[in-house]
This record gives sequence, C-alpha cells and structure tokens, in this order.
Amino acid sequence: MTEESADLRLVAFYLPQFHPFPENDKWWGKGFTEWTNVTRAKPMYVGHYQPHLPSDLGFYDLRVPEVRREQAVMAKAYGIDAFCYHYYWFSGKRLMERPLDDMLADPEMDMPFCLCWANENWTRRWDGREHELLIRQDYHPEDPVESLRSMLPYLRDRRYLTHKGRKIIVVYRPQNLPHSARWVEAWRVEARALGLGELHLVCALTHDNWSYKAMGFDAGVEFPPHNLEPEMNRHLHKVGFFEKFVGVLPDLKDVAEYYLNRDRSAEPNVHRTVYPSWDNTARRRERALITLNGTPENYEYWLHRAIEETRRETGGKDGLVFINAWNEWAEGCHLEPDHRYGRAFLEATLRAKHGSAMKDWTHVGIPADADGPAQDLYVAKLSKLKQAKSKHSSGVRRAVLRLRDALRVLRGKKVR
Repeated sequence: MTEESADLRLVAFYLPQFHPFPENDKWWGKGFTEWTNVTRAKPMYVGHYQPHLPSDLGFYDLRVPEVRREQAVMAKAYGIDAFCYHYYWFSGKRLMERPLDDMLADPEMDMPFCLCWANENWTRRWDGREHELLIRQDYHPEDPVESLRSMLPYLRDRRYLTHKGRKIIVVYRPQNLPHSARWVEAWRVEARALGLGELHLVCALTHDNWSYKAMGFDAGVEFPPHNLEPEMNRHLHKVGFFEKFVGVLPDLKDVAEYYLNRDRSAEPNVHRTVYPSWDNTARRRERALITLNGTPENYEYWLHRAIEETRRETGGKDGLVFINAWNEWAEGCHLEPDHRYGRAFLEATLRAKHGSAMKDWTHVGIPADADGPAQDLYVAKLSKLKQAKSKHSSGVRRAVLRLRDALRVLRGKKVR
C-alpha cells in the first residue's frame, strides 16, 4: 500500500438486519429477516436485474461469528478500511443489537468500525402503510446523555474509528433532533466527562442538504441517492415497464455528477459518499428508486473521482470516503458478491483506491433491452409469428413457443 493510499480510508455503511429478532417476528411474521424482502423482488421491465441474490456468502445469518469474520476479511482484502454500522436506539430500546454486540465481544473480529445512529421512526412503509408506526423516536429530555452512554462500550473499543484523533459518530436524520445544536453539545460535554475526549460528529445529508454548521456538527457526509433533482427522472417514460411504475429512474452518471460537482465552499467539511448501484424494488415495488447503469465500471469511475477529489481537498491527509453500502441487499446496493457480478464491485473498489485507469462513464442512458419501443417491436414480432403459425412448419411453431417463453421470462413470469 502506498503512503498516499494509506492517508485515505474507505468506510462502508453496514446494515445489521440479517437475522431474526422478536420485533420483526411480531411486525412481519415469524423468521422475517432482510432476506425475506430481497427474495420477493421481481423484474419490472425487460433486462431489469432483480432479484439480487448473494453468491459467496449466501443467505447468511449475522448471529454466526464465522459470517461476520468472513465479511471483515473480504472487505479488508478489497480496500475497505472500516464498517459504519447502523445503530438503532429508541430512548433506551435497542433493535438489531445482537450482531453489533457479538462483534464487540469477538477478539477475532479485527475490523475498524464506527456507528451511524439511525434515528428515524420505523413504519410499515415496505407494504404501503407509511403512517402506521411500529416504533418511534420520542427524544426525551434525558436522551442526549443516555444515547451517548448507550454507545460507550463501542466508543471505548480499540477498533473504534477516529478522524484526526476524534471518534466518529454519524447521525442519519439530524433534522429530526430537537434543538440539534444543543443535542450535539450535550454529547460533547458528556464525552469529555466520560474520558472520551473530543468527538468528530457527522451530519448525514439525508432528505435535504442540511447545514452541518447550523446544526452544530463538525462535518457532513453525503448520502446518495438522497436529494436528487427532478430532471434526473427524465428516463421514466421511455422504459417499457410491465406494470404501472410511479417511482424514480435516474441514470447513475447523473447522480454521480450531481454529487461530484456540488459547491461545498461554504461548508467544506463534507465527506464524499458513492454507491455501487441502487434499486429498492424489493422494498418499494412500483414506488422504487431504480438507478440505471449501476455497473462495476461506472461505480469504479465514480469512486475513483471521489477519492481523487478527497485527496485534493485534504492534501492527501486524513481523507474519508464513504460507500453506501456493504450489504443493503433490499436496496439493490451492496459490495458483497452476487450471482450476476460476483466480486466485480469489490475488485472495482480496490482499483479505484490504488489508481483506476477509468477515464469516463462506460454505461449511460437506457439499456437497449429496457427501451419501451424495442419491447413493442419484440411483442409485434411475436404476434406476426403467431399469425403465421398455422400456415407454416412445426419449426416455426417451435420458434413461436420459444419466443413467447423468452418474453415471459424477461417479464419475471413462469414459463408454462
């Protein structure tokens, strides 16, 4: 590893929901995990890559220590320097704590980490009932101190990630904090009292581009695909969806260029974030956000540019670039190997970190097989063959059947 690359660290957000726990059993049914959503996804247009299915690590259970260790070994081998675990705390109530607590107690888990407090309400948004609360954030007066104290075992761990000597804490929904500047100041005071020293408090730029300074934070962190511009949805009516689709369909190039070219001069301390792909059809179905052209090549180019910009901005010292995410499988957003790309996204990560040769976007616009008019021609061809079926040989009839079955498969339906 070169001295330059050692001065920049890649941090991947990490979802700990891949294991059953009582609350999910109650809310979604016995044995529910994130994999339940993942495997339900179906293609929504010809060539649509769904479902995303794991390969090397399989449908793992994060209660198994060998799984967590293998994830860490794999991540480090391909240039990931730390995981940023989503941390679920609701006024003293924790969710999905088992993988994090087991990781903390495992001496063989030699992977740096930090926490991102996922301080949002849980609702039934996956099945359309967005206003039905499952568990809410109440923000009691004692919560600023109690929330930090709940993180104390992690913050005191030797593996906890620092930035310029300060322990990193990310807040996912900073706009939800009542009097956020007071909240984070209470964290600072309590951290000093607990002997933790100064913190590096990071405001996630979710659901709007918030001012981290006004909210009392030390820095911001980008969180694509949040905050997209309306014009990025220009491809929506050009793709031949099988059913009504009312979501968002941006091109990865447009999303990446938007983030790469943001003017941060007024608030320069913003850590850049990229994602390999994004397609939350598994959760949102017809209301999903599906990124076109989320390929390893495009991801490598985006990450390469984000790294180079970060090195330029920091002078090659203490740079952090985040990746969303290591294992957001139901969001179609993961570095972990899958059946389509294998380890290609991991290999792209390593190349981007150590000097990619990519010079431009490789895949742009509507993929040929997703084009609406092209599908219309395909269906028209099938219709003509059907009309000719009775007039020609059995070979033509077999061709009709093959074409019909191919169309059904592309549309995510079973072949009869």
